[in-house]
Amino acid sequence: MVYKLLIPAKLVEKKVNLYGLDGSVTGEITLPKFFSIPVRKDIIRRAFLSAFTAMLQPKGRDPMAGRRTSARSWGVGYGIARVPRLPNGRAALVSFARGGRRAFPPRVDEKIHEEVNKKERIYAILSALSATSDPVLVRMRGHLFRSDLTLPVVLVGEVEDSIGKSREARVFLEKLGLWMDIVRSSEGTGSRAGKGKMRGRRYVEPRSILFVVSSYSKPFVKAVRNMPGVDVATPGNISVLHLAPGGVPGRLTVFTLPALEEIGRKYMVISLE
Repeated sequence: MVYKLLIPAKLVEKKVNLYGLDGSVTGEITLPKFFSIPVRKDIIRRAFLSAFTAMLQPKGRDPMAGRRTSARSWGVGYGIARVPRLPNGRAALVSFARGGRRAFPPRVDEKIHEEVNKKERIYAILSALSATSDPVLVRMRGHLFRSDLTLPVVLVGEVEDSIGKSREARVFLEKLGLWMDIVRSSEGTGSRAGKGKMRGRRYVEPRSILFVVSSYSKPFVKAVRNMPGVDVATPGNISVLHLAPGGVPGRLTVFTLPALEEIGRKYMVISLE
């Protein structure tokens, strides 16, 4: 499916280096036009919240939770608070009693999904893609990379098939000057504060590199997918969740040339001069 978006401004085409299997520059390519559109952090944040809340499952409480009791107030004349009590004198039913009801429990009919317009969502994706080419925004997110790299990092298509093991991928990323960001994510991984440790989310792991490849079946995906903080996406499913984790644009992103060309065909931007 092809998405078209009209931009009321003249866009300047950006050029970046093309990196080969040995980590050196093999040429220069022109990025698609949408890498030059203005970065709208407000739209990106809104689209992120829409995508994030769409994954949340509505939850609620039993309407009778905490109310299944015969407790009644004893009235006045006993020198104690007039809260509902059981025959043994124990307080019940009220929200501040042990085993009582919740004051304002979650409701299943509450709308937790923030909807967003289709064109707004597309603009958010393109704006987040544009942010990946801004070294200032990428460094503001805390990413580490070699200073002479042009962003986003674009690799030749042979990388997808030639690198199939993690140790080979590590050597390759060290040559590119990107391995330091994965080390940053590994060193920043730690235990979560609070009860989330008991609920299947014990560790917090900072996001590092996003690899955009043409297909999940490529050997390169298996080589990098288990590295700390790394995400892998394809042109068919790339979203604001990948490009702007937490709604903050500027993620360090690596494209393979076939994937970049496919994204360019998928999103067409027409600038109105």
